[in-house]
Amino acid sequence: MRGVQAAPGTPLTPAVGSPTAAEAAGTGTGLRRRIGVLAAVAAFVLAADAISKAIVVAHLRDDQPVHLIGNVLMLWLTRNPGAAFSVGTGETVVFTVIAFGVIVYIARTARKLYSLGWAIALGLLLGGAMGNLSDRIFRAPGLFRGDVVDWIAVTRFYPIFNLADSAIVCGGILTVILAMRGQHLDGTRGDAALASAPADTDAGADTDVNVDVDEDSDADAER
Repeated sequence: MRGVQAAPGTPLTPAVGSPTAAEAAGTGTGLRRRIGVLAAVAAFVLAADAISKAIVVAHLRDDQPVHLIGNVLMLWLTRNPGAAFSVGTGETVVFTVIAFGVIVYIARTARKLYSLGWAIALGLLLGGAMGNLSDRIFRAPGLFRGDVVDWIAVTRFYPIFNLADSAIVCGGILTVILAMRGQHLDGTRGDAALASAPADTDAGADTDVNVDVDEDSDADAER
């Protein structure tokens, strides 16, 4: 028995918290699934935004609203050089750069994404950013200076917006909710992570004590 025993001080069982091969494989699968959800949500938002804008541009005239529910809900085609909800008009290039930055940040963040809620939130933000960015790239008056097509009007007192803007707002609200609930990108919760840290420390201490006791017992037996 002593011949097959590990070196003194070496635990015979894997360290607490060390992932096994099966756990590592499951983690990789979970990451791919969450990235798939993010990509699917972003693709859906981008497609819906592009199709709706194409239909609106083909059938509506600028600044001639179609009243669906009186002055409460209207289809109102406008060209917006600013950000979402017609904010910051005249700063088209600046918002183009910001949109690129958002897309790059989400792409980098996706590498540690294991939360379904965060996958949906980031997918909404990514799809919305890409939807409006495509307008800035491909529409008049020029490359990276194109006007965004807005067409949804809710009363005359609320800024006109599009589906990409709606996705950005919904993604932002979901992000705030997840943050307030302590939900992390990796699927853990803030309070749960803090609670597990002392437990892991105690488990490691118990393991060290057991090893020391076993070594003392072996020494006494040899004497």
